[in-house]
Formats: sequence, C-alpha cells, structure tokens
Amino acid sequence: MSDEKTIIFDFNKNTNISIWQVVDDGVMGGLSQGNLKINDVGNGIFYGFVSTKNNGGFSSIRYRFSKKNVAKYSKIILKIKGDGKNYQLRIKNNSKDYYSYVKPFITTQNWSLIEIKLSDMYPTFRGRKLNIENFSEESIEELAILIGNKKNEQFQLEIDKIYLQ
Repeated sequence: MSDEKTIIFDFNKNTNISIWQVVDDGVMGGLSQGNLKINDVGNGIFYGFVSTKNNGGFSSIRYRFSKKNVAKYSKIILKIKGDGKNYQLRIKNNSKDYYSYVKPFITTQNWSLIEIKLSDMYPTFRGRKLNIENFSEESIEELAILIGNKKNEQFQLEIDKIYLQ
C-alpha cells in the first residue's frame, strides 16, 4: 500500500457543513439529539446527547460524496479530540446499501490520530453483525461517525480532518 494521503474531509473556517447530515434515533422514535458546528479555529464539533428513551440510543453525522477509489489505501485516519467515549466509524461502498462497514474507536481528551484499517471494518445492520466478509471493496461513497453506547450521555467530538492513507 502507498504512503500517499487523500483527504476525505478537512474541516476549516470556510467549511460548508450543510453537506453533512445529522441522523439521530428520532428516525425510529428516539429522543437523542446531535449537532454539528464549526468552532472558532475551524474544526468540526459533533456534540449533543444520547437518550435511551423510546427505544433510542444513538446520534450520528453522515457525509455522502462522489465515489472515492480506495484500492491503493489501507486505512482511514481521523484527526480528532474526543471526550473519552466510544464512537464508531461507518463507511458504505454504495450509499444505497442497507448495511454499513463499522469499526469502533475510543477517544481521549487529547488530539489523536485514530487509524482504522479498511480490512478491519465489518458489516452491520441495525447493530447486528452480518455474515458477510469484512470491507474489501474498491470504493466508498459514504462515511459516518456514530455514538451509541446504550446509555444516556452527553458527547462532544472535535474533528480536524479525515483522510485515506
């Protein structure tokens, strides 16, 4: 694999965050509420609260884009500063697929580079692992970050950039 890097998304003060979509458990009656904003230094801030009431329990942000060829890359890297909580990185080869490829990651309260091997991302649908092989596709066209730790909690994740390497 190459050492080459390709940016998937780079947050900055001029970022149009309206191309990101917040998707909460409200789609199934839940009460969680996530938000996305740009802070004073130009980083993306995904924040809000997760509620388990009404069978809820997750909040996410989703970014759909023109297909990116990932054949020459082995991992996705997130430059983030978290809150010590667990999140998931989720990708789709085709945004119309009913399932996502997922890999959980843990944040710290310091800036970190979270490296996620594409081949470690496994298929899930509504929280259930599927009997399909791990990610081995040549392209992606959707990326999401989700929090859903089966408990009521506030959250805040600061994102600088997301890239392939």
